[in-house]
Amino acid sequence: MCSGKIISNEYINTFNAEGKGKFNIFRDICISNNIEPTRDLCIQMLGSDDIKFRKEWHERQNEPSAVDTETNLPSTIQSSKEKEGTDYVVYMSALLTSKYPATCKSLTDILDKHSIAYKFLEGTKDIWCRDYMPVQNTEGQLIQFKYDPSYLKGNPEFEASRSDVRHVDEVNGIMPTFSNINLDGGNVVLHGKKAIITDRVFDENKDLSRDEIRKQLAELLKAQIIVIPALAKSYDFTGHADGMIRFVNENTVIGNELSDDSPTFQKNMERAMRLANLTYIEFPYFNYEIKGNTDHAIGVYLNYLEVGDLIVMPVFGVPGNRDAEALAKLKEVFPNKTIETIDYNDVALSGGILNCTTWVIRQNVCH
Repeated sequence: MCSGKIISNEYINTFNAEGKGKFNIFRDICISNNIEPTRDLCIQMLGSDDIKFRKEWHERQNEPSAVDTETNLPSTIQSSKEKEGTDYVVYMSALLTSKYPATCKSLTDILDKHSIAYKFLEGTKDIWCRDYMPVQNTEGQLIQFKYDPSYLKGNPEFEASRSDVRHVDEVNGIMPTFSNINLDGGNVVLHGKKAIITDRVFDENKDLSRDEIRKQLAELLKAQIIVIPALAKSYDFTGHADGMIRFVNENTVIGNELSDDSPTFQKNMERAMRLANLTYIEFPYFNYEIKGNTDHAIGVYLNYLEVGDLIVMPVFGVPGNRDAEALAKLKEVFPNKTIETIDYNDVALSGGILNCTTWVIRQNVCH
């Protein structure tokens, strides 16, 4: 039985998980046994909805999707929002559902509300899927960079958590172009024909000259490569750009307030913006002291999730008005986007936030 639905004896006798996680197993059970994955069944069996799979199931049956009728939105609004959301899929590690079930549900509830399709990646070893999944370039191609960051080395626990990207890609049916450049996806902030990457990429690829790294990245990403200074390793051991800066449009970025940074860092950042002809808008950010935890991400509003016309921004609930300031600034910078907020603190305490735990691609590239 699958929540009251009949699974054939033949299927049970020949079943082999073959390393698949619960999401892929659930989909296989539904397809093989002709069990409709209703919203209630998805939530009961998986802990969250799987809108895209439900739509795919109805397409397999050559019948109209009943997904729209299961929401609380009027059909006219639902149809409009669904059309907007179908350009993208938000992927998350399946581990997010087991390690942070309440937070994961809060996020998927927001995605459901805006009819954004989402799926869960099997075969991962940690929740930070942005870093080890491929980067989608400006032409829609998926570029799988080498995932062997120096910050995971020397610590047995960290080393054991490094996902095997080829295995993850294979398990999830992803077929990217592979590159030998060692680069985390969290260190690529891409918009249009421009990509911002911190200079940590040079440290991670000492066998290549800086010019060669720039050249290869420009060819792979089909974009102008803009290199900015990374934060000091003692402050941010990952050296990622996605907690420092995000694009508003091709000519404008928002970045963390620079007033607390060293004069050298400020000078180097200003130079990078000037050379790239980018306008830099300062965005709220704060340092928050937690005894015994120097690697948390509390205070990094810029690590939000952006998917189409939706932005999901973390709020931290600390004393003061920083949450309100960040939300007001984001609404000012993105007046035409829908902005939702979420308490993501339990994940942030582990060192990353929303962009770190999501991988957003256009649907027509990966399935």
